[in-house]
Amino acid sequence: MTAPLVVDLVFGDRPHVIAAFAIDGPGGVMLIETGPSSTLPALLDGLRGGGIDLERVTTILVTHIHLDHSGAAGRLLRHVPNATVRVHPAGAPHLIDPTRLLASATRIYGDRMGALWGEVVPVPAERVVPLEDGERVPAGDGEVTAIFTPGHASHHVAYWDAADRALYTGDVGGVRVPGTSYVCPPTPPPDLDPTAWFSSIARMRSLNPGRLYLTHFGEVIDVAGHFDRLAAGLDEILALGAAAHEAGPEGGDLTTAIRAMVRDGLVNDGQTADVGDALDTIEAASPSGMAAMGLERWARKRTGG
Repeated sequence: MTAPLVVDLVFGDRPHVIAAFAIDGPGGVMLIETGPSSTLPALLDGLRGGGIDLERVTTILVTHIHLDHSGAAGRLLRHVPNATVRVHPAGAPHLIDPTRLLASATRIYGDRMGALWGEVVPVPAERVVPLEDGERVPAGDGEVTAIFTPGHASHHVAYWDAADRALYTGDVGGVRVPGTSYVCPPTPPPDLDPTAWFSSIARMRSLNPGRLYLTHFGEVIDVAGHFDRLAAGLDEILALGAAAHEAGPEGGDLTTAIRAMVRDGLVNDGQTADVGDALDTIEAASPSGMAAMGLERWARKRTGG
């Protein structure tokens, strides 16, 4: 297949935070990720500017139902009348009825919900088609394979283009700012599962991809090194979470420790981007406070506390 059109959704007026990918071909257009509703205008402008006829969009794949990846799905369908949404079967009910998803997010984000994510509307049930692990989905002039990759979320799916040896990783492939080599594993609540995540990394490695497409953010060609740094970063952030849980209130602020970890990772990996700007971009994609909440929940479950 041809290389995808990478659309920068300019989340929060910041580039390189959230990407969507469009694959065009004789059979129509496949879109991977929708982003949140707050960035829907940027998505539509990017598709049209890239020569995509919206009526030719036939398939929308989302890696999981977190709002920065699928929040715009319901509103987007009003602009792409011939498309269906494909998602992990555990995620499908929450696209059809996002009530619980929105209630959970509102407890975290409060009055920032609208500014961050925009309006989230239900996806009509008849336009949601659950995926199976290993299912081949026609895309462009070829196909992608759905690869169930839990860890970041239990319902996470990556998409594998075997012909081009390209893997669309969602969040299970980590967060990386262009111009840097540091890879940050996003660890939000509620269902962080490190054992499953390490297994998903091994499964992705076994495909021997030649390039990765990260939702946060863009194309990666140093695949083996990227996976090495992702696994090391996951080990490091889990150690922070476990130590903070063991230390209790006297152990210091976990959010601050995570942000310091990311800054140190950027400094030590010899990136070419400005460290402060790169840190802020990673913070927009994977807020340290959210990562801390996920680690704290994981640590409590792990210790039975």
